Amino acid sequence: MYELIQLTEQTYYIKSPANIGLVRLEGQEVCLIDSGSDKDAGRKVRQILDRNGWTLKAIYNTHAHADHIGGNRYLQGQTGCRIYAPGIDCAFTRHPILEPSFLYGGYPPKDLRHKFLMAQDSGAEVLTAEALPEGFESIPLPGHFFDMVGFRTADDVVFLADCLSSREILEKYQVGFIYDVAEYLHTLETVKGLQARMFVPAHAEVSENIADLARYNIDKVLEVAEKILTLCPEPRCFEEILQGLFAAFAMKMDFQQYVLVGSTLRSYLAWLKDAGRVQVVFEDNRMLWQRVCSL
Repeated sequence: MYELIQLTEQTYYIKSPANIGLVRLEGQEVCLIDSGSDKDAGRKVRQILDRNGWTLKAIYNTHAHADHIGGNRYLQGQTGCRIYAPGIDCAFTRHPILEPSFLYGGYPPKDLRHKFLMAQDSGAEVLTAEALPEGFESIPLPGHFFDMVGFRTADDVVFLADCLSSREILEKYQVGFIYDVAEYLHTLETVKGLQARMFVPAHAEVSENIADLARYNIDKVLEVAEKILTLCPEPRCFEEILQGLFAAFAMKMDFQQYVLVGSTLRSYLAWLKDAGRVQVVFEDNRMLWQRVCSL
């Protein structure tokens, strides 16, 4: 882990639980794409910089999940680098309590206020086109989180953040976190058609062709949606559907999985309701979900 791998003359990635991009700029200056999960990840990145005599100019965050911004504060404190994050995700990066609060739907208990869901705050600025290095392009990748982006480097390497996962991860966890299902599917269709010299997903192997993996991720989303529909042939409350989803995919619930899968289930239900495939009924002061039977 935390091995520096060169892809092109300018572009590298640091192999880690959430792959980190590293791009050489002018002279000995470099920038990072994401910063790892925590202070320890930041230290390992700093060691790589020091071994190569590189100076960190900036960190470009793809989105505000803790495993992508966790090294921000340490690296900014050590190097004085600037940090950029896209749109709404910039607010989450500056105020990380927003992530567990969003997932829980209120003030989160201590069980959720840990480094896997709540990074340390850092001095992030809103990502703009003017803030990008010469030759860089940001690629909108919404769906997994609010305003997630990827980046295409000057030498045509595309960093894809969390817009798709490896087959192994999907087979292990089954239900990947999604904020907006409609946007997520649109993003996957867009990624399926992208061309680049190399693709670097955060949670899958580097590849020259990403289309097949994008298709697999699309199929998994549709599989989960169909499973949810089978769980509410009659009016069912959210907790019953969530319990059924955990059972159907042989998942084990804990506090973290409850909020991650629970938030994702709510997003699926919203998407299915907007598409007219489920409806809501209110009985005995309970909101119940029911599949809409097609004729």
